[in-house]
Amino acid sequence: MASTPLRVAVIIGSTRAGRACDAIARWFAERARRREELAVDVLDLAGYAFPARYPAQATPAMCRFAAAIGAADAFVVVGPEYNRSFPAPLKQAIDFAYDEWQAKPVGFVSYGSGSTGFHAVEQLRTVFCALHAVTMRDWVGLDLLGGDFDGCTPRDTDDRLRAVGAMLDQLTWWGRTLRQGRRAQPYVS
Repeated sequence: MASTPLRVAVIIGSTRAGRACDAIARWFAERARRREELAVDVLDLAGYAFPARYPAQATPAMCRFAAAIGAADAFVVVGPEYNRSFPAPLKQAIDFAYDEWQAKPVGFVSYGSGSTGFHAVEQLRTVFCALHAVTMRDWVGLDLLGGDFDGCTPRDTDDRLRAVGAMLDQLTWWGRTLRQGRRAQPYVS
């Protein structure tokens, strides 16, 4: 089972025009794809036509997103910190799945203007804990104003690459362990 690649969904958590999120997610996904034990897929929330209000019945976009979450073994949420929190479209998307998140690990790549997204990550930890997901201790933080970027792409500093490596090491261990656990006995909340 260890030879079966871990299916990791990298979620682009911002839908704003002119966002940095897609460039950061591409940068991260490229580094994650260098690990042969990972099969990385990118889910861009801007590519889903989610309804403005939570409907009585799931829409095709909601079903497609929930199915993509269900198919993944692990997740990395890439997102900004806006006003000391994370964006509303990300919360909406998280809420469109429920059982699909359970007993799976979640890592974070966050950024902000003058911050590294710490507050957004801490709030996301609380949300994912309520969904019975396991969040990684280590995460990757980027400051849009602090010299962390070369144009639109994060700089590959030794510290940043160590942060990516540490988070992916944890995500891989938890992903394999929880995948094996779900196969041995379905998770019950």
